[in-house]
Amino acid sequence: MKNVAILGSTGSIGTQTLDVIRHNNDLKLVAISAGSNITLLEEQIREFHPELVAVWSESKAKELRVAIADVQPACKVVSGMDGLLEVSTISSSDILVTAVVGMIGIRPTIAAIKAGKDIGLANKETLVTAGHIIMPLAKEYNVSILPVDSEHSAIFQCLNGERENSIHKILLTASGGPFRGKTRKDLELVTLDQALRHPNWSMGKKITIDSATMVNKGLEVIEAKWLFGVEPSNIEVVVQPQSVIHSMVEFEDGAVMAQLGTPDMRLPIQYALYYPKRVFLDGRRLNFATLGHIEFEAPDMDTFLGLKYAYEAIETGGSMPTVLNAANELAVAKFLNKKVRFLEIYDMIRFCMDQHKLIPNPGVEDILETEQWVYETIESRWIS
Repeated sequence: MKNVAILGSTGSIGTQTLDVIRHNNDLKLVAISAGSNITLLEEQIREFHPELVAVWSESKAKELRVAIADVQPACKVVSGMDGLLEVSTISSSDILVTAVVGMIGIRPTIAAIKAGKDIGLANKETLVTAGHIIMPLAKEYNVSILPVDSEHSAIFQCLNGERENSIHKILLTASGGPFRGKTRKDLELVTLDQALRHPNWSMGKKITIDSATMVNKGLEVIEAKWLFGVEPSNIEVVVQPQSVIHSMVEFEDGAVMAQLGTPDMRLPIQYALYYPKRVFLDGRRLNFATLGHIEFEAPDMDTFLGLKYAYEAIETGGSMPTVLNAANELAVAKFLNKKVRFLEIYDMIRFCMDQHKLIPNPGVEDILETEQWVYETIESRWIS
């Protein structure tokens, strides 16, 4: 039996992680957290009976305590950052799935590592902003960082049995999002509904917009640098519109290994939970006869500036990836609330990167203060 804790159980990755647990009797949910969706959270508590539940606001936590007063066995309800830290370090868990969105995941991830928990990493912001802290810490505490992103899971799978061989290049695949092939002029008037129509994947709203801008792929480049110890110049993004090849690794001898599958996030989630074992997963399988062909193309980094800015941020290093990430988070939130246009997401990122005074080796407090600086800079510059 493997005991699982989840940060962000009501989001896209969280609910799919619960679906994996639902279909496997040797996985047990022991702790979960959510932001404000206590209706769904109550349903999850009644089905899975976790020992511990964290809700961000204390007022929502009070509501939840009343709602589940009849649940037996009873579970403890906590709140705030202290609550997230309690979920992350609960003694009964073996692995923590970090499925929250944003830099709120940094402190709980650090706490979980220090408590000896393996990490199923779906919160990319943790490595984007604090990879220089997280990866050495995981090594110090002998903790596994198991990627849940489909692309990084694919790379991780390709490297099984190949750890003694040098990576020549990581080929990180991208679908191209809903606006593949569009020009910058085409993007001037795109709507929120259009940006949320991803052609292949069912994801949360924030990551779907990140896919449309290709900021998401840029963040994944930064994440790959830390996960696999390669330089950005050895990470190449390849557009693969069918989302059949999830990523590839080229070795020194020219051999390329790829991981293929249908676009189903349950596969990388389940792989992380059971690593190094594979177990049966229901669902569609690839049918190469009907697939017919797989397309490849280079990304258009002059139109989709998110990818270009990410390469710049990681080459600069220090606190610059935090600036990229934080500016994008706030810009996307404004776009989702219809306060700014699609292309203004890029403008906000560029403005903050240009204005930022670099911190060469930021600690956790520096990272969080940089996030706050970005928010204040954008709010003072853009009148919504």
